[in-house]
Amino acid sequence: MTGDTEGGRGGDGGVAGDADGADGAEGADEVALDPWGSSAVGDYRELFSEFGIEEFEGILPRVPDPHYLMRRGVIFGHRDYRPVARAMDEGDPFAVLSGFMPTGDPHIGHKLVFDEIIWHQAQGGDAYALIADLEANSARGMSWDEIDEHARNYLLSLLALGFDPEEGTLYRQSENREVQDLAFELGAEANFSEFQSIYGFDGETDVSHMQSVVTQMADILYPQLEEPKPTVIPVGPDQDPHVRLARDLAARTRYFGVRTAYASFEATDDELASLREAYEAREAYAEDADQPRCEEAAEWLATEETAAEGAIEKLENAGMEPLRPRTRFVDRRATDDAFEALIEAVEGEKRVFEAHVDAFEVNLAEAEELAREVEVAHGGHGFLPPSSIYHRFMTGLTGGKMSSSIPASHISLLDDPEEGYEKVKSATTGGRETADLQRELGGRADECPVYELYAYLLAGDDDEFATEVYEECVGGERLCGDCKEQAARLMEEFLEEHQEKRAEVEGLLEEAEIELESSRR
Repeated sequence: MTGDTEGGRGGDGGVAGDADGADGAEGADEVALDPWGSSAVGDYRELFSEFGIEEFEGILPRVPDPHYLMRRGVIFGHRDYRPVARAMDEGDPFAVLSGFMPTGDPHIGHKLVFDEIIWHQAQGGDAYALIADLEANSARGMSWDEIDEHARNYLLSLLALGFDPEEGTLYRQSENREVQDLAFELGAEANFSEFQSIYGFDGETDVSHMQSVVTQMADILYPQLEEPKPTVIPVGPDQDPHVRLARDLAARTRYFGVRTAYASFEATDDELASLREAYEAREAYAEDADQPRCEEAAEWLATEETAAEGAIEKLENAGMEPLRPRTRFVDRRATDDAFEALIEAVEGEKRVFEAHVDAFEVNLAEAEELAREVEVAHGGHGFLPPSSIYHRFMTGLTGGKMSSSIPASHISLLDDPEEGYEKVKSATTGGRETADLQRELGGRADECPVYELYAYLLAGDDDEFATEVYEECVGGERLCGDCKEQAARLMEEFLEEHQEKRAEVEGLLEEAEIELESSRR
């Protein structure tokens, strides 16, 4: 969930067809996303098809007063953000969490995540920001002295940009016992083979590195320890493996799964699709369309080329049992008391089996809420699957991906303002070879690191200004020299203002409830 390139935090699965939205973390990724590497995404559209990330544009109308990063497409994708947007719109509790691995100075790429946390906090969310010091020590080999120095710088910039420490929560992984206890609990639900599949771990991987992954899963679910609530994790797309695994583990810890069923037997997703098809076509084959029988449905499905063979076999075995839609509560890991309480809580017609309860008068949404209430009342967490939003990587000022390890490629939030000015003036652009060609053909703003500075940072909330810069560039009116000069001045002003604010919030940081020096030094 963290990264030392762009910053940010960020898994899914569970019983097939569960209503809680889990989506599966296992399996090697054809498009490699490495949370600890320097992977860049050449075509963000591939993420939609390969990993089920949805385009943010589709949900934008549901977001109250969206941040300019959302409006401009910098935040380009999401995973299950709807519950967060709904909670925001209706004034219900929700949370935002992201973390930072303190391996270097915070830079303008990290500011994207700072801004996303702060914006969600301003919309009424419970905001959490954490220092991933255990990960920095185990995965990067950072000393605790180095970690403390960098952590302080991240926290100062976060506060200077507007994070409210009195309303939000700041913590270090190494000092948060609740996170560590939750990590131990989640570790019982994870195994080495899936770590191999998701992260490429092998026999040479340190155990502490693997433990840092489980700790990150605990971080992601930490905002829900007191009560289940929609939680969003702002991340770069390279952190998506963490999000998927966390969603998967959230589902595995649940007492009950909730899904649609059509008969007393269990069915896979493919089989469920065939059962649904048979039920909807019941008037074509059933002697009594109000009460179609499984064996009738099996005979009809056998004539359908796309029917799942397993569905036909299970229907045949069920014989004269009615084929009838119902909502099923599956006992995953409930205590005996919790299962009995669930049976008692389900109203209307129901059928009770050894490991599940079928309800005929409860829809999926009602069932999910009921299952969660019973779980929480009997000592379970009732975790909602965490949501995520994904922002584009900033292009490095020298081309390629912005990286903390290449000073010329990024602007540190600690850079002297004059140095920031000079870095922008020396930046690569999307301009043409000559001024005449620029005027004739227009600039390539979509490929320009300098234009990204305007869109991601320098234009602030002023969409009109960002659009003006873009249109003047592609229209040939704006030449690169003047554009870089303006951007360099704006960057210089931003750094001056930011560093003044950092000095102003020193006292807030000292008063904040977070350990600034590790007890492990």
